[in-house]
Amino acid sequence: MNIDCYFCAMTTATALSFNLLNQDLLLLPQKAVYWQQEKALIAADVHLGKVGHFRKAGIAVPLNMEQSDLAVLSDLIHEHKPEKLIFLGDLFHSDMNNDWDWFILWRSQFPRLEIILVRGNHDIIDDSYYHQLNIILQDELLMGPFLMLHHPQTDDALQPAKGYVFCGHIHPGVSLTGRGRAHVTLPCFAFGANQAVLPSFGKFTGKVAIRSNKTDKIFAVTKDKVIAID
Repeated sequence: MNIDCYFCAMTTATALSFNLLNQDLLLLPQKAVYWQQEKALIAADVHLGKVGHFRKAGIAVPLNMEQSDLAVLSDLIHEHKPEKLIFLGDLFHSDMNNDWDWFILWRSQFPRLEIILVRGNHDIIDDSYYHQLNIILQDELLMGPFLMLHHPQTDDALQPAKGYVFCGHIHPGVSLTGRGRAHVTLPCFAFGANQAVLPSFGKFTGKVAIRSNKTDKIFAVTKDKVIAID
């Protein structure tokens, strides 16, 4: 896709409405999804604690980056007033560190919010700590027509009858090129025939350009907008 056309196609809307299987979704520029029928906010790959692990290893990372991700979550909760918050794995990056204290403080601000964590490969903190914060743990979650997982499924493993998959893990991005060999890779929502891969919510995460089929629906995420890629 030509970058010049891409920028011309932007609108003033900060979120993009998308109907999937008769369900109304808002694709948010904060790299999360608000599911209107279920009043559920969905985010993948927050990776809290990653900053603390890097700083412990002597790598200079701004201290406020963890609090920034939690602040964005707070803003989304105040704006959309969800009844449920669903994390599609990798909520905390690895072993517990001091960043967990920030998460405890954040959780105390939303005591009535139902929080569900679908475990990811990085979620290795003992279950008891999540239970103390009234967070529900699942390996998978079937809700309406959607099956919430962490890892994307191969075509052979997908079972459409069980549910359309929502997942994360791979931190998807879409590469756009334009004149003068200009090139940019943006986070994206990738909706295939039987599964959707969400972008990583955490700011301190990378992104990998993914291959997509012509029938896939790809939505790029800029700083403040979500745009369909033709």
